[in-house]
Amino acid sequence: MNDNRQAWQPLLDELRQRRAAAMAMGGPEKLAKVREAGRLDARARIDALVDADSFVELGTLAGDGTIPADAFVAGSATIDGRPVLVGAEDFTVAGGSIGTAAASKRTRLAVLARQERVPLVMMAEGAGHRATNALSAHRPAPNDLQALADLAGIVPTVTVVTGPSAGHGALAAPLSDFTVMVAGDASLFTAGPPLVHASVGENVDKEELGGSAVHAEISGVAQCVAPDVHQALAAARRYLSYLPSNAWQPPPFSGGDTGPRTLDTLLEIVPPNARRPYDMRAVCHELADAGSLFEIQPGYGPSLITALCRLGGCPAVIVANQPMVLAGAIDVAAAEKAARFVERMAAFGLPLVMLADNPGVLAGSVSERAGILRSSARMFAAQHRAAVPKLHVTLRKAFGFGSSVMGMNSFDAQTVSLAFPGATLGGIPAAVGGATAKADERTRRELIETEAAGPWRLAGSVTYDEIIDPRELRNALLAGLRLARSRLTGAREPVRGTGYLP
Repeated sequence: MNDNRQAWQPLLDELRQRRAAAMAMGGPEKLAKVREAGRLDARARIDALVDADSFVELGTLAGDGTIPADAFVAGSATIDGRPVLVGAEDFTVAGGSIGTAAASKRTRLAVLARQERVPLVMMAEGAGHRATNALSAHRPAPNDLQALADLAGIVPTVTVVTGPSAGHGALAAPLSDFTVMVAGDASLFTAGPPLVHASVGENVDKEELGGSAVHAEISGVAQCVAPDVHQALAAARRYLSYLPSNAWQPPPFSGGDTGPRTLDTLLEIVPPNARRPYDMRAVCHELADAGSLFEIQPGYGPSLITALCRLGGCPAVIVANQPMVLAGAIDVAAAEKAARFVERMAAFGLPLVMLADNPGVLAGSVSERAGILRSSARMFAAQHRAAVPKLHVTLRKAFGFGSSVMGMNSFDAQTVSLAFPGATLGGIPAAVGGATAKADERTRRELIETEAAGPWRLAGSVTYDEIIDPRELRNALLAGLRLARSRLTGAREPVRGTGYLP
């Protein structure tokens, strides 16, 4: 045997042994219990997310060797052939807690994501910072939350929560663009039930404290809930499929149902009477390419629909009032949801379709105390600042600030502004406005008649580009995207100075 080859052998044997120890995670017994429970360990979760045989690990030997991979599996891979970075907390080792080496790996992933301009996916299921970190010498260094915050509007970020996630690890969720939680298993909280009891005396279980229902319907931290881990990972892959890998790239066009067609069923779905409710989701499904509608945060602020879709093969954003809930009025949750969603999607160049049918932002003392003025102003600013093709349609009505937040204002950088016949606008509904202004009978009648006259006067002043037959909706939107195609397919530079908040 060659002397050099022989000299290498002890080193290679040690490398193999150390790698095997790191790959063992929590050991055969713990891994068997995970599988028996129908769950996935950290490496199995990564394998289920990424393309087959594409994962290349980073920091396998991190830590002092006593905690495999320091309870955090990380590396690069591809999803649908596109590069991504991915990290998964390993709950079979030290409860998935974050040691000093794992913290460095988390930061390394986020720094690499920005440097190489690729999406980052984090999988949360851990106990937060490890208590024994306090025994190690502290060295000032960038932390992963700083690096993760710096990714806002630069590359897509996703957090998949598959189990309880506390403290520092849980903060990846609100800092990410898209968070999906596994129903019944996942939970997010600043501190777990034992610490809550010790600090404030409250007895609460993990589901009540921060389960998927809490964060998908009340706090708004989660954008999606999946029934199991496999569907959660599929949702993460689907979300990324609509987005470019980074803010410098155009949206990824795709084939399939991309052609024009008339939407005859809209005459059945949308009643001309503005007081009658209907399901705006049905309208969204009809206008989008077949099978492409992906609703984001359906349980939070449900009077407003936020969704991804494809129109003519182009990924697009839909923000639409839902007349089935609060008659489509925009409350605080709906406004906050829309603002956050528009900010994130505009950062990646997706065109914005706004379908207006609302009586305004939600009035009343409860709404005012909740901060409707602040939240609706944020929504207005988000859509106003969106430097993407904007396509507005008033289906039936949009009153007061409810029209402005839905992008109806003239000369607000719309690529196209449309209305259905019978659409009405105004500061407030005419009958209410006349009464509150103490107008005489003749003035009240004129106000009501003007409102009932529909959009013809506004079309005459080119407030709208065109009044369209509802059946022409998809084709009119496709024409708008065709007009904006050079913006959608050309090279992009990120829009600076328009960062967004969690």
